[in-house]
Amino acid sequence: MFLAGLQSLFKSYPELTIVGQAVNRDQALAVVRQRPDVILLDLDLGNESGVDLIPELLEACENAHVLIVTALPDLELHLRCIRFGAIGIVMKAEPPELLIKAIQKVNAGEVWLRKSMISSVIRELHLRNTRKVDLEAKKIASLTAREHDIVKLIGEGCRNKQIGERLFISEKTVRHYLTSIYGKLEVHDRLELMIYAYRHGLAHPGVPFNEITQIHPAAEPYKAKADTAKPL
Repeated sequence: MFLAGLQSLFKSYPELTIVGQAVNRDQALAVVRQRPDVILLDLDLGNESGVDLIPELLEACENAHVLIVTALPDLELHLRCIRFGAIGIVMKAEPPELLIKAIQKVNAGEVWLRKSMISSVIRELHLRNTRKVDLEAKKIASLTAREHDIVKLIGEGCRNKQIGERLFISEKTVRHYLTSIYGKLEVHDRLELMIYAYRHGLAHPGVPFNEITQIHPAAEPYKAKADTAKPL
């Protein structure tokens, strides 16, 4: 009955074309092969969850915009839809003209949410960003003073041998420190570490190390072995 009502409504809007309809997950995944611009999704699919279907629909048709049409006033459920990729929510109790307007806005890439929902989404995004900042601060705080020095030298573009000479430690020790730094900051290689250092203010491109920090005077000097000529 609901699908028939939508079809009847859309007949009055020739700019809208129905490319398919579905009543369960399998049918929905088959319909999105038609590459729709907007997917109207009910959260109540009988024995299946419309919320859990959102990521699959977007994976199958990544350029589509998901607009939730529901009778469920559950704010937490609506937030889950937004987290999973929906960009609009319309309640079934609202006027049909509002649904048409929502489809047009969502098709243009705009978000369609009630005012109460917008404030909740903004609050959640703020908390998520705060948690992310706190996590990065915790990672950085786990670095030792020596590891901070090495990160700064990496940011300056120094290789392991140069770092060893500047800090009076061996290249092997530099590699051990880098392994520890990679693990603490959750980066995979030298390039990722350099980008991370610039992004979080741990290093500054083009600034010499001795202008940022001082070499630890208590560090034990490292003397490189002199090359010796060997007879052929």
